[in-house]
Amino acid sequence: MLHDSPEFKARMKDLIAQTETGIDRWMPAATTRPAVLHEAMLYSLKAGGKRLRPVLLMAAYQMFPSKLDPIPAAVAIECLHTYSLIHDDLPCMDNSDLRRGNPTCHKKFDEPTALLAGDALLTYALWLLADAYRDNAAVAVGLVRDLGDASGSQKLIGGQMEDIIGERGVIDADRLDFIHHNKTAALLTAAITMGVRLSNAPAGALDKAVEIGRNVGLAFQIIDDILDVTSDAATMGKPVGADADNKKVTYPRLHGLEASRKRAHELSERAVTLANELGGDASFLVALIRSMEHRIN
Repeated sequence: MLHDSPEFKARMKDLIAQTETGIDRWMPAATTRPAVLHEAMLYSLKAGGKRLRPVLLMAAYQMFPSKLDPIPAAVAIECLHTYSLIHDDLPCMDNSDLRRGNPTCHKKFDEPTALLAGDALLTYALWLLADAYRDNAAVAVGLVRDLGDASGSQKLIGGQMEDIIGERGVIDADRLDFIHHNKTAALLTAAITMGVRLSNAPAGALDKAVEIGRNVGLAFQIIDDILDVTSDAATMGKPVGADADNKKVTYPRLHGLEASRKRAHELSERAVTLANELGGDASFLVALIRSMEHRIN
């Protein structure tokens, strides 16, 4: 399956639609008290986007489908991702006015509401995993472990902290890799491992899933760094050039554009090789990995 084929695009559209339906089913309604909080949660959660993490989760699951429903896990990881975006956009962090072409949560509502909406999405994600898979305790524990680990102080939040520290002083290749592996790649890795946990994958598949995620995740962030330099706000749906304005060290700034593109390609191809080694029907996952490398936003 090619990453730009009609078959791939139709499959992507279907998985995104399943995610949207899952959000409607598994999330509290906007009218749930306190209504302004749930409205803010859903405003950011339903603001569009590529739904990449849910799609990655379902792509991994569909290599070895089981009787378990992957949709609650897909919704949970999107809740976690959305929380991180809401907090990243806050004035105390990146101070962004736009996200996916729309006003950010704190601009649409206010800063305290946005802060609490992010908190609520974080905690709801872990509750949803525990509740939706309560009849499969080992699976539920594994899913909570994956998502909690990926979003904790040594990974997503730790990567964000190192990014802030880097803005205050010198940043080198080692710190940049730490930031990208943890701030971005950890959650993409969790998407793949969670999908595998829900499936009938063979023994040893989780270890390989981790390696796929690390390669895919780092490639994704390198491409994001490149697009911040080469794209425009209309295409990206958010401000570009912020990294340069904030004097952040990125892959292009540290290694140059061509070397960055080469590195992203190598990482993507390594992930493809690992996906094929897993067995099962890896055609869609492989196409997805390549589409992530060639994306324009």
